[in-house]
Amino acid sequence: MQKRLSAWACCATMPAAIFADIMYAKKTMEELERKSPEEMQKTEKHPIIIILDDVRSMHNVGSSFRTCDAFNVSAIFLCGYTPAPPHRDIHKTALGATETVSWKHFASVTDAITAARELGYKIYAVEQVHDSVALNEFEWNHAPTALIFGNEVSGVSEEALKMTEGCIEIPQWGSKHSLNISVSLGVVLWEMVRTMA
Repeated sequence: MQKRLSAWACCATMPAAIFADIMYAKKTMEELERKSPEEMQKTEKHPIIIILDDVRSMHNVGSSFRTCDAFNVSAIFLCGYTPAPPHRDIHKTALGATETVSWKHFASVTDAITAARELGYKIYAVEQVHDSVALNEFEWNHAPTALIFGNEVSGVSEEALKMTEGCIEIPQWGSKHSLNISVSLGVVLWEMVRTMA
């Protein structure tokens, strides 16, 4: 606590002129250039499919849709007992992204992986396993890639892991070594698509 106070005290003693030229104003909806659902359907997508493997929380599913919209991915594949739209709890967090992100439900994760592979996608799981590749070392050449995110408790299923080309792990430095699915999704997608900007 003492360190935090001394850091703030340092800022308080800085001349006000340093901050005088900084003017932050929120962007308007027009300035954000938000696309309509119809425009989004016609927009060229990043060649990424997200596979949700038995994700139980509707809020996590909704947040995943919203994150996929932000990064303009090709589709979301929902598997097993992962809830699917329409549902008010999904829509509450998706904020309309179920209308802008293509999705399909599969009876099992193996069906979803098979479908993605038939479309020419390489399959990777985002999971903490031996011999995984750290996200910052994952070399994505913009080839079609499907990313599997697993259940909130048990993670990506063993049957899914056996069908992958490899596993990506997000480096972490805390004690929990656990991130919410939609947070993991955002971290991984940002790291991948930022090279395409």
